[in-house]
Amino acid sequence: MGKRGFTVLEMIVATTIMAIAVVGLLSGIAGSTRNAARLREYGRAVQLARLRMNELLVEPRLPRDVVMTGAYDPALSGGLEAGWQARLSTFEAPPVATPGQMSLDRIELEVWWMAGTKRRTFTLDGFRPRLMKAEDFVPVAGQ
Repeated sequence: MGKRGFTVLEMIVATTIMAIAVVGLLSGIAGSTRNAARLREYGRAVQLARLRMNELLVEPRLPRDVVMTGAYDPALSGGLEAGWQARLSTFEAPPVATPGQMSLDRIELEVWWMAGTKRRTFTLDGFRPRLMKAEDFVPVAGQ
């Protein structure tokens, strides 16, 4: 009867196959961890954008066609350096607009945050109805 056991060559081949499998597994785990961190940051940016958009939608005295900017408190942004910029404009108005008619305002909001050395952004648009007032119709000089 022959001796039982593995040869040195069989052991080297088995160890090499196991090492390749472990390296591939660790690489997959590292990629998954990076993706999870990126998605967590993106999810936080979406929540910050929703919060800021809600505040902008209910604020009646926003300036028109002016870029507004701000920074988020690191406690609110989860320690990320983050900020926003927004602009309110008229999206749609009647062809012959007069006071008392309805128009549609658009709020363009961009939230940014730093992911390492890269600046990432998330953009959100919101719309709100507005009753047009006499002060919306500024006379043009010479008319």
